[in-house]
Amino acid sequence: MNLWWLMLVCGVITFGIRYSFIAAEGHYQPPTWFRRLLPFVPIAALTAIAAPELALVQGEIILGGGNPRLWAGLVAIIVAALWRNTLLTIGCGFLALFALQRI
Repeated sequence: MNLWWLMLVCGVITFGIRYSFIAAEGHYQPPTWFRRLLPFVPIAALTAIAAPELALVQGEIILGGGNPRLWAGLVAIIVAALWRNTLLTIGCGFLALFALQRI
């Protein structure tokens, strides 16, 4: 029974946190410096997720030629910067990873 109470309390807390942002809409205006920085949040979050996956191989940071994921990631970054096409970026990244793992 304690597990059910814990799940109920966690659900209420989660709902309260999410609802607070909806309820505050229009009543709170963040500072301009904060609003200027908001566009950088998605790229910072994605970088924080992807960078360790590119650099870590079996728990070790490998930045040399023995890490095909790192080089495939760099290929994907270059393709994304040049053509700004998501599907092409994913395809080139996968192809580079496949080729580098076979070498």
